Amino acid sequence: MRKIVIAGNWKMFKTQAESTAFLSGFLPHLESTPSAREVVLCPPFTDLILASKSLHGSRVSLGSQNVHWEENGAYTGEIAAPMLTEIGVRYVIVGHSERRQYFGETDITVNLRLKAAQKHGLTPILCVGETKQQRDANETEKLISSQLKKGLVDVDQSNLVIAYEPIWAIGTGDTCEAKEANRVISLIRSQLSNPSVTIQYGGSVKPNNIDEIMAQPEIDGALVGGASLEADSFARIVNYK
Repeated sequence: MRKIVIAGNWKMFKTQAESTAFLSGFLPHLESTPSAREVVLCPPFTDLILASKSLHGSRVSLGSQNVHWEENGAYTGEIAAPMLTEIGVRYVIVGHSERRQYFGETDITVNLRLKAAQKHGLTPILCVGETKQQRDANETEKLISSQLKKGLVDVDQSNLVIAYEPIWAIGTGDTCEAKEANRVISLIRSQLSNPSVTIQYGGSVKPNNIDEIMAQPEIDGALVGGASLEADSFARIVNYK
C-alpha cells in the first residue's frame, strides 16, 4: 500500500515569528484531514526547533531541507543527521534542483546524503527532474533514468520518497500537465525494485490544480513550494478532494 505524503518546502522563507503565525493558522485545518495522509513541513534550519515543539503531538511531521553525509566535521554551512533526529526531524529533502543548480549537488553527493539519512532513520525525499532545455531535446526519460540509477545505489527503497519535479515548472506557474506528470512518474516507478515507493509530483502545485494532480493513479502526493507558505493555501492542498 503506497502512502500519501504532502510536503511543504519553505525554502529560504519565514522567520520564527512568521512560522509561529503560520502554524497557528494551519493546524486547525487538519482536524478533518484523512488519517492516511502524511503531512510534512520542511522549514529553514533556524525554524526547526521551534517547529518541532509546536508540532509535537500534531498530525504534521517535521522535515529538513538538507542533510550532510558525515555525522560531524569541518563542513561549514552543512547539517548532520544526528543534529536533525535529536530535535524530532523525520524527513529530509535530498537533491532538490536548486541544490543541484546553485550549490553543486551531483548524483554522487545525492547518493551519499540519501544513505546518511537512512542510516539515522530519516526518510529522504529524493528529487529528480529535467530542465526545459532537456525536455525540449526529448531527454527527460534518459536524464531521470540516470538520476535514479546513480542516486539509488545501495539505497533502501523501503524507506524512501521520490519527488518528480520538472525544473521548468518550479516557481514558474507553468505546471506540468497532470497526465504527463503521471506518465513520467509511472516511468520512475517502473525502474524501482520496490513498487510501493511513494512518488510525489512537485512544480507549481496550487490549490486550483491539486485535485487533478491527486486524481492521477501513479501520483502519491505533492512536494509544494510557494503554495505551502500560506496557511489557507497549503491547507487546501493537504485537504484535496
